[in-house]
Amino acid sequence: METNLLNEPYRELAPETYPLLLGQSKYRPKRLFCKGALPSADKIGIAMVGTRRPTASAEELCRRLVASLKGTNAVVVSGLAQGIDSFCHKASLDAGIPTIAVLAQGLDAKIDGERATIAERILQAGGALLSEYEGDAPAYKGCFVARNRIISGLSQATLVVQSRKKGGALITAQYCIDEGKLLLAIPGNFDCDLYSGTNALLDSGHAKPVFIPENLRSAAGISLIEGAKIEQLTTCGVQLSSGAQKVFDRFNGFRKTFSELQEDFGFKAPELLAILTELEISGLVTSKDNFQFYFNGA
Repeated sequence: METNLLNEPYRELAPETYPLLLGQSKYRPKRLFCKGALPSADKIGIAMVGTRRPTASAEELCRRLVASLKGTNAVVVSGLAQGIDSFCHKASLDAGIPTIAVLAQGLDAKIDGERATIAERILQAGGALLSEYEGDAPAYKGCFVARNRIISGLSQATLVVQSRKKGGALITAQYCIDEGKLLLAIPGNFDCDLYSGTNALLDSGHAKPVFIPENLRSAAGISLIEGAKIEQLTTCGVQLSSGAQKVFDRFNGFRKTFSELQEDFGFKAPELLAILTELEISGLVTSKDNFQFYFNGA
């Protein structure tokens, strides 16, 4: 029988063990409670926040944004609210990217519906739930504003995906601005109310735009984890086949699905599988789902 990690006891963190950038933030809380595993010191927090009632295409947008962080040291930080927050947590879990949820209630307080499923998945995947509230303390209105400062405080950069002109995501954005951190926003149709907040952040010059979801990684200034170098492989006596060399040279630093690779090169499935296996063994390509492949070489 699988353990329900949500029922496990929480622990209080000493201030010197606060994760990511929170210990250095002027908004760090006096007390912080945790369930789950904290990220290692080399990880980089990226806050992704937005409205609870997003557009119909928002889930796919969040999936593409999060996928751009594959192969990096990024940790996706959000607030486990319905809508954009939940989409970003789920996308992170599906992509194998660590994620942290900051709650506006005690860690023993009940989490309802799909949010409970996501919270359990976060813990099962080695992520963490954080809160400054003890026990089963309920979420009052002011708790959400306070929660937002922790989301920003943990993170190197904050991305507002979709937001109206007023909302919790813009409060998180203001905390980011106040600490002089990088603020990013997705531009949208000027007639769409769900982009009025992000467009206002961009128009004011406070935020930097992310026009293409796959460019979030570079916009946030996050590098790919260095993979094996071609020169190192040659020194070790490893020679890539001509097909593997061709595929790697073209897509180094990019993410491609299996079908996209087939379309670009016209390989038959068995041939392409052999090439990808060769590149994975050489440390030049990574994939956790055998669907998306990340070309990480230097």
